[in-house]
Amino acid sequence: MDIKLNSTEVRVLGSLVEKELTTPEYYPLSLNSLTNACNQKSNRDPVMALTEEEVVRALDSLRFKQLSVISADGGRVPKYRHLLAEKLGLVPAEQSVICELLLRGPQTVGELRTRCERMHPFGDLSAMEEVLKELMERESPFIALMPRQPGRKEGRYAQLFSELPEAGDDYAEKAPEAARQRVMAENERIAKLEEEVTALQVEVANLRQLMEEFKKQFE
Repeated sequence: MDIKLNSTEVRVLGSLVEKELTTPEYYPLSLNSLTNACNQKSNRDPVMALTEEEVVRALDSLRFKQLSVISADGGRVPKYRHLLAEKLGLVPAEQSVICELLLRGPQTVGELRTRCERMHPFGDLSAMEEVLKELMERESPFIALMPRQPGRKEGRYAQLFSELPEAGDDYAEKAPEAARQRVMAENERIAKLEEEVTALQVEVANLRQLMEEFKKQFE
């Protein structure tokens, strides 16, 4: 793969492709809309907080690499679109797979089939596997199958527009942040309290029933 992108360019390109496939009525995108798309919390891994200046620099770099242009549609503000399909000769199914890998990193065939459905329908896993095979067998492959994770049945596919993640970084269990540890501890404490309350409610109900039966003996 001759094209090499940094993490910001990967996110900008992936966001442009996604919005064309999911919300074509709002595509091409203004700088503000594109920045919001890059920073959205859903369907992104990792979640980023890019500034408009960072997005502009990425757009300039992508334009130099013939992967994006300013739309000729006119309007009061410039709008941007990608050239991924035209440059690489991709059909919508292939675009959706590459887009998902750009936005969320390496994934299994099952994950890709589920997550790509919002952009392009895949009838079954074999349909997804056929697209993956096509992308890997190009003269210059666009994706690669990474080594299988220890303890996992399947390997994961990764896009080749940027550097592949290091195996150790990609596979290692991530330690939860301090804030998440506190939330987890609080959730465990609340769950335990709820169990205790439920047990007390059952005990009170049993005591009431025993009391009613005891009263009936003197009626």
